[in-house]
Amino acid sequence: MNPRSPQTGGPLLLGVRHHGPGSARAVRAALDEARPTAVLIEGPPEGDALLPLAADPQMRPPVALLAHAADDPGRAAFWPLAGFSPEWAAIRWAQARDVPVRFIDLPAAHSLAVKDDQEEQADSVRIDPLAVLAESAGYDDPERWWEDVVEHRDAVREDPLAAFEALGEAMGALREAYGCGGNPRDLVREAYMRQRMRAARREFGDTYAVVCGAWHVPALRAPATAAADKALLTGLPKIKVETTWVPWTHRRLARAGGYGAGITSPGWYAHLFTARDRPVERWLTKVAGLLREEDRQVSSAHVIEAVRLAQTLAAVRGRPVPGLTETLEAVRAVMCDGSDMPLALIQDRLVVGDVLGEVPDAAPVVPLQRDLTRRQRSLRLKAEAQDRELELDLRKDTDAAKSLLLHRLQLLGIDWGTPTASRGSTGTFRETWRLRWEPELSVRVAEAGIWGTTVLGAATARAEALAADAAELGEVTALAERCLLAGLAEALPAVLRALADRAALDTDVARLAKALPALARSLRYGDVRGTDAQALATVAAGLAERICVALPPACAAGLDADGAAELRGHVDAVHGAIALLADADEGLRERWAAVLRTLAGRDTVPGLIRGRAARLLLDDGRLPPEETARLMGLALSPAATPADAAGWIEGFAGGSAGGGTLLVHDERLLGLIDTWLVSVPAGAFVDVLPLLRRTFGAYEPGVKRALGELVRRPPAARQRGAGPGRAPEGFGPELNPVRADAVADVVRMLLAGAAGAAAA
Repeated sequence: MNPRSPQTGGPLLLGVRHHGPGSARAVRAALDEARPTAVLIEGPPEGDALLPLAADPQMRPPVALLAHAADDPGRAAFWPLAGFSPEWAAIRWAQARDVPVRFIDLPAAHSLAVKDDQEEQADSVRIDPLAVLAESAGYDDPERWWEDVVEHRDAVREDPLAAFEALGEAMGALREAYGCGGNPRDLVREAYMRQRMRAARREFGDTYAVVCGAWHVPALRAPATAAADKALLTGLPKIKVETTWVPWTHRRLARAGGYGAGITSPGWYAHLFTARDRPVERWLTKVAGLLREEDRQVSSAHVIEAVRLAQTLAAVRGRPVPGLTETLEAVRAVMCDGSDMPLALIQDRLVVGDVLGEVPDAAPVVPLQRDLTRRQRSLRLKAEAQDRELELDLRKDTDAAKSLLLHRLQLLGIDWGTPTASRGSTGTFRETWRLRWEPELSVRVAEAGIWGTTVLGAATARAEALAADAAELGEVTALAERCLLAGLAEALPAVLRALADRAALDTDVARLAKALPALARSLRYGDVRGTDAQALATVAAGLAERICVALPPACAAGLDADGAAELRGHVDAVHGAIALLADADEGLRERWAAVLRTLAGRDTVPGLIRGRAARLLLDDGRLPPEETARLMGLALSPAATPADAAGWIEGFAGGSAGGGTLLVHDERLLGLIDTWLVSVPAGAFVDVLPLLRRTFGAYEPGVKRALGELVRRPPAARQRGAGPGRAPEGFGPELNPVRADAVADVVRMLLAGAAGAAAA
């Protein structure tokens, strides 16, 4: 079956595999031989106006043609093109020779108008023609079959049309067996393609070429009337769309998307397309270089041996040349000592890769994208496909500006950066971000364009809209925190009004307690960034006062175990928040301490919360050791239920750092727990054991070991060494001046170093 129509000798139909380097080389050779007067390519016709940009020196694939609904940028589709895509090869061939080139697939105005559920239903039953052909040939891997029959057979030099002839015949047989593959949408697409081909015949005669997926070739060659095609296309839904070029990545090519043309090894295919001479040797040289960068000992002898092994494996398996499978097996055996860990690195970096394309500045974009690009360049924040960490010092103007940009983008739903824990510093002037630019973020930018033409303006408008729509107090407090982080001073008045309104109406102490920490953090961030947050401080102080009044009754209202655990978490969060707020209001700290005393001494409060309140008071120096022991004795008395007593222990000794150390250093408290534990009835012990394991299981191994040694001692020995003012075994009863003087010089050096670092 010749790729040209048997009736007229034309047009030239070149059925390809999307993103196949062998297909790309064959297309280029076939076009060189046929010299068509026009080239038609599978793709949305709305992209015709953007095709000249493919010849721009700034255009560097992989890129994608993006089409989205004008009134709903979230409804979008991509048509990705890599340097080794046959379509890209055809476009560049035509542009280099001033040959007209056009897209002929169903317009995006129609395809994007189809409902998502209809699209998913159609795609869910589509067959994979390559998988069927591979299985028929006895292959269990379609990629390996394609490599053998196309990528590694250099038949292009002999007959550039041979591969297309074979594929056309194979697809014709599959179409006869499966019809349209269960996908009615293909019939509509092919009807439109035939219409565009008829128009091309009127303009160019039969000397034009068509580059499309091999699956469509039999349908485009088969006789069909214009009336029948028109009937299929009549009544299609239609919307207004906008198109542009956007950067794409090899990693995104490795997943099915757009028109379902995902491949598994884009980095390998890019190598095959560019390294026509000794591709296996060159590939293994790349692998050796990568492994050397990771400090693995790989020599040129390893490369030579890996090449020999790959060639031997290919010969044993009857393959024309080593494929990716043989190459990776040789790498594992020779360069990786049989380990899969370095092989995973090779798979990620070379087989797939993080190559990110570029598009010219002349490509049409929404104003928001243009402003974002300008800010990226001014701040030297390059969009990259691979993960990278960005450490920011907010005391520096440039770093502070980067932080504001990333926070504003997050508010707009453009998650280019993700905040992570800073290493080596817990100060508020440090921020660490993990950056990764995904192609889909271009759609998010287009969507966010409805909020404004600049990043600052759009983020401000988005924050005001979120404040107006927020239904709960917690949503508004979180939004206030985000506004301060993003430096949205103009949005704060609207957010604070919404915050005050929600806080005044909300009577649920749990929601109030959940909201306060975010406000306290916001004030802290505001101080670091020089933001005036006085109005926020007023709201936070009012919220804290209401919590102080409402918390004791809420904790005594017959809480179950889950409710007590939730409130215990809120008590911890409020305690930390008040520590931040108390710098501006010392009286607030005293009022909160009074609330904790009430909770610690009220019998109707669940043991979990009583124990936690006692521990917080003890840590703040507001509860003497004698009073702590008295409260523990009451909580662990025979009159208390085992479950409530175990809850008290969990609240007091668990959930925070230092609980085990406290028991190690105060043997009287440990003795009280030990005495209570051995007195628990056997039936109740089974019920309290999970609580106790959760409490003590979180301790450091050294603390567990020390506690074990202490409880092994006889009770009399523990009592002699226990109590406040008496040190446990291994600790001196008072300061030893001689031993202290021995380390004084070292302590001075450490403190001097810390002071110097703080000053710097």
